[in-house]
Amino acid sequence: MNTAAPDAARIAEQYIAVWNETDAERRLKLLESHWSADARYVDPLMQGSGHAQISALVGGVHQRYPGFRFKLKGQADAHGDHLRFSWTLGPSGAEDLVEGTDFVQLESGKLRAVTGFLDKVPAGA
Repeated sequence: MNTAAPDAARIAEQYIAVWNETDAERRLKLLESHWSADARYVDPLMQGSGHAQISALVGGVHQRYPGFRFKLKGQADAHGDHLRFSWTLGPSGAEDLVEGTDFVQLESGKLRAVTGFLDKVPAGA
């Protein structure tokens, strides 16, 4: 039985909400609500474990790319407790500069491990 499929879009949207939250306190609350306490995040540029480290990674992205927003690209896809979806990142109202695809492992409906891939990164980004 594919328990994640009906929730794939919702989980992906909650994930994007974390990455778009600029307020550290609100971001930490989102992480606590939707990510397991021992969650792990890794992509080619950074990695972290636990809510505080992951929140700090997101904060670093906001410092480097002020005013940029993440958006889902296409639809989230689920298989069992695994989820994948693509996203874009760019300045509000302008062309997206960065694109990626993330693979998520769920545990009891919460994000437990995220492995991110960067599909498009402009030179100097």
